[in-house]
Amino acid sequence: MELVADLVKIILPSGLILWAMYLTVSSFIKKDLTQKSLEIKARNLETILPIRIQAYERMTLFLERITPNNLLVRLSGRSVHSLDFQQLLLSEIRDEFSHNLSQQIYMSAEAWEAIRRAQQEITTLINLASKDISLDTPSIELSKRIMQIVIENGANPTEEALKIIKEEFRSNFL
Repeated sequence: MELVADLVKIILPSGLILWAMYLTVSSFIKKDLTQKSLEIKARNLETILPIRIQAYERMTLFLERITPNNLLVRLSGRSVHSLDFQQLLLSEIRDEFSHNLSQQIYMSAEAWEAIRRAQQEITTLINLASKDISLDTPSIELSKRIMQIVIENGANPTEEALKIIKEEFRSNFL
């Protein structure tokens, strides 16, 4: 009986000390893991933040470049007939969009959808305007018709997308 009492006197304090050591070590390990996780997130933020900002800049530039008045001024004089000019305008929009497709991973789904919608609206606008013009008329006539439709609609197709991008940028980065 005395042997059992001696064992209890030894095992009980040893068990309590081991339990206390386990709690202490696990606490330090959790704290260290949390700190390392925060450091990794901070390093990722240092890397990703400039890329995300650049994505917003590039998509703003894309929208500004495909705005009808900017697009028409930039590409005018490159083609003689309205059909060729229509193809040039559509090709330019497609190329610009394809060049910037990867930027969608840095933006919200709402912002990206607004950009896609603006791109589609401008494509539709160009196609609609070209239906009203005969294929062999000068390209200036197509330009005039596009601008006339924009004025009749009273809004630029890229305005809403630009507004969404700017608001999202401000809420995320400023």
